[in-house]
Amino acid sequence: MGETGNFRIKRIYEPAEESDGVRVLVDRLWPRGISKERARLDEWMKDVAPSSALCAWFGHDPERFGEFRSRYEAELAEVRVRPCIGRLNAWAENGPVTLLYGARDERHNQAVVLLEYLTGQAAY
Repeated sequence: MGETGNFRIKRIYEPAEESDGVRVLVDRLWPRGISKERARLDEWMKDVAPSSALCAWFGHDPERFGEFRSRYEAELAEVRVRPCIGRLNAWAENGPVTLLYGARDERHNQAVVLLEYLTGQAAY
């Protein structure tokens, strides 16, 4: 699990904990094998997730992650995503926010990029 300020990332398959604070799924699709009860979500933000086309292009290929990061950051800067970014930042002002994702790769996924975007600490 990664953590920066009040934002953190975590696989949705890991157990929910009180210290997670606000739990937000940042995947466009519901993760396989997870019940809504087990997920214990406060919000499912499909609009902050990468577009279906970008996900299909990326295909979780670590060699494409740099380009995926650039394209996803461009999507995050779009007007339609601003309300989601605003809500995430507002929640983080009051306590921890855990960005949940379903990918197996803990280093090459959208939650890593979103965490860096939200905290202004993108690694290039």
